[in-house]
Amino acid sequence: MTSERSSLIAAILIVSDTASQDASSDGSYGTLEGVFRDQTNLQWEVSDAQIIPDNLQIIQTLIKGLCDQKRNEKRPNLIVTTGGTGFATKDVTPEAVEPLLQKKAPGLVHGMLAKSLEVTPFAMMSRPVAGVRDGVVIVTLPGSPKGAKENLEAIIKLLPHACMQAMGMDSRTLHVGGTRRLEQDAGISNSSPSLKREGDSPEHSHHHHHDHSHEHGHGHAIPRAHTRPEDRPLPNDPFADPTQRHRESPYPMLSVQEALTAILSHAPNPQVDAIRHSVSSDLSGRILSEDVTATEAVPAFRASIVDGYAVIVGGGAPSVKGTFPVASVSHATPGEIPQLLNGQIARITTGAPLPPGATAVVMVEDTVIRSRTADGREEKEIEILTDAIKPGENVREIGSDTQEGSVILRRGDQIGPGEVGLLASVGCRDVEVLRKPIIGLLSTGDELVDHDTDRPLRLGEVRDCNRPSIATVLRDRGYRVAEIGIAKDTPRTLENALRNSIRLADVVITTGGVSMGELDLLKPTLERVLGATIHFGRVSMKPGKPTTFATVPFKNNKGEYETKAVFSLPGNPASAITCTNLFVLPYLAKASGERIKITTNVAEPGWRQYGLPRGKVVLAESVKCDNAREEYVRSVVSFNPDGKLSAITTGGQRSSRVGSFQSANALLVFPAGGGTLEKGAMVEALIMGDIRTP
Repeated sequence: MTSERSSLIAAILIVSDTASQDASSDGSYGTLEGVFRDQTNLQWEVSDAQIIPDNLQIIQTLIKGLCDQKRNEKRPNLIVTTGGTGFATKDVTPEAVEPLLQKKAPGLVHGMLAKSLEVTPFAMMSRPVAGVRDGVVIVTLPGSPKGAKENLEAIIKLLPHACMQAMGMDSRTLHVGGTRRLEQDAGISNSSPSLKREGDSPEHSHHHHHDHSHEHGHGHAIPRAHTRPEDRPLPNDPFADPTQRHRESPYPMLSVQEALTAILSHAPNPQVDAIRHSVSSDLSGRILSEDVTATEAVPAFRASIVDGYAVIVGGGAPSVKGTFPVASVSHATPGEIPQLLNGQIARITTGAPLPPGATAVVMVEDTVIRSRTADGREEKEIEILTDAIKPGENVREIGSDTQEGSVILRRGDQIGPGEVGLLASVGCRDVEVLRKPIIGLLSTGDELVDHDTDRPLRLGEVRDCNRPSIATVLRDRGYRVAEIGIAKDTPRTLENALRNSIRLADVVITTGGVSMGELDLLKPTLERVLGATIHFGRVSMKPGKPTTFATVPFKNNKGEYETKAVFSLPGNPASAITCTNLFVLPYLAKASGERIKITTNVAEPGWRQYGLPRGKVVLAESVKCDNAREEYVRSVVSFNPDGKLSAITTGGQRSSRVGSFQSANALLVFPAGGGTLEKGAMVEALIMGDIRTP
């Protein structure tokens, strides 16, 4: 079997007591294998051929075994049986197959019978069945090689379409262009005698799917497209050969602003995390999903603001100015403190509780020592040099920082070091936060190997630097990342990797496979196989022109329809990192609950303030602008001695040059239209990291 996956797999089961005892008596296998081999519209691979007796249980066991295999290189898309479809006592193939079918295909049965009836009326004695089980199309053929060949040839050109639908490809995408397009792709004509539809006009277009626009009463509506299939771009067929691919991209070119609007319009509302999170440094960057109320007052006791002496003033107490005995010492440690009496003072440190009875604190700077204890180690008497002390002076009253029962943080507040400290100060042990999405990272390409591969690279191999680079961007902002790995450039491998990524993550980022090469299969696999909606497939920017954003429908564990976002970024490292900062981070910010400005009015001032902070900087060199596309240039922004921000590019800006991000902390935005931006010009910058002083 070839390793290429631009084909469909067929299994042939010969049902015959005679042939099961003497394989040389079978003439059907070679005949049917020849029919598959002779097809020019699609390559078929016959992966399995077995001869079994006319035994209902054996037939069912073998078919179930083939259908129940995991979707891998050996699982067939089509099973054809030959034999056991007549009226003889031992003919049980229809009875064995029909109970296994989850969907029946009477149209295929009609097509086979119509073809056979053109040859002989005795075709009415055949009892074929056809249908689908677990994504595998099953067809029963007559036992005679001639009859089997006639029946298979009657439907063979339509079977690829049936198999693609059965394996989960989006029906509407498959029917783009109508029946005439389907007939052209299959290499058939509605003028063929066996396919002629009586009463059909040349313009007749018959779609054999239905518009299920009604709701099913499960609390959600099935998503409906708002465009006609014939108005949508048709992606490459991932199973087609290179000669069938587009020579130009079918996707319209969007501006960066239009792409951002599309992305944010499909970003989901944030969800509350399933568990409460302990108050710790791990909360940094998270968004509260609840108001937080102080359960304790801060301070919880009357405390001194300064180092000095606790005194009694006001309320008939003697004047403070004078010499007083030091009755006790209050440090900022837990413990009991004796009552302070009139005429006494107590030495006190910053933050320590006032002794009962004290009404103010005198700063140590306003005092002198007048006498010491006998051992000379402690103060005995202190002279207070001022009589200007008022009640409450230098005292933090109970709840003066935070009152018990007050709301200290609001839902939607983002947690940073200050917020963690505030929560800790009132004894808050855990909080409810919004869930941060999990991002799945998938690299694609036959040429890729893991970046830490410890052997010399073979000719054509490239280390995967996209995954670790993008993972660093995301983890630096507190997002959870699932590194899926590398998928090779074959349709089934890519399909399986994408399905696995969608199952594991909330958002999927892929790199590579989005350009116009024969192995660039991301867009067709997403749209034709996974039923995704591609919201844009090209952006007028440099680097990153082939950037693609799609949403993929799936059923969650509750059986409800949801969608997940897929960002398919170019494989060139500089493009991938640029587009992660420019497109992915704003989506994640909204999905995480960050307060960002969202509008579809591109003329509104400040509408682009998403994700990375933006500002104006002074260009420290002259640069040329691209004629056609807005350019995002890796640069270093720093403070000038005069306090202004200036920027200088990091050198060569080729999209494959990941080194252009070394030391870069900003992306400069150069407008399209050609011309030169002179040194000293003010340009827009997206700040990616810390700004340093050169």
